[in-house]
Amino acid sequence: MRLFVAIPLPEQTTAEIHQIVGRIRLAPGLPNLRWSPPESWHITLQFLGTATPEQYACLADRLRSVHAATVRIAPDEIGAFQSAGVLYAGLKPSPELTALQKRITAATALCGLSAEERPYHPHITLARTRSTGRRELSAIVKVSGGLNRFQALTASEFALYESVPGAPACYVIRERFAFA
Repeated sequence: MRLFVAIPLPEQTTAEIHQIVGRIRLAPGLPNLRWSPPESWHITLQFLGTATPEQYACLADRLRSVHAATVRIAPDEIGAFQSAGVLYAGLKPSPELTALQKRITAATALCGLSAEERPYHPHITLARTRSTGRRELSAIVKVSGGLNRFQALTASEFALYESVPGAPACYVIRERFAFA
């Protein structure tokens, strides 16, 4: 099973981002984008990859031991990871969010899964390009300047998700972990 740890979005945030995406989609000359369905939106804390049943049991146990206060999350600019072909709603990397991500990474490392080498960049994936159109992402980012104005949210839980193969993306929450 392919797993990751993320913060689920509250309904109000999902609705606000859905309106932003609707305005972006009205921009002329969009490249061929595959838009992420709102029910798949989340804030990834750590991508874990393929895990064995034993690793899953270890992960669930270790994640239960992660304690944190609620985390305030504020929007940042719409952006793109050009090389990956991803359009995203950026999030400000607060000290609390970054600390939570580091605690989760430390906990999961004990289960034989390694952390990504890249610096943590909190975001919500909105769309992906197909094989062409990656250069056009920068044009979308310019057009959408100022659109990422959803309300800040307070996260009080994170979850262990499974990524189920198929199109469109399907993510299933396997277990939720409330902040202490």
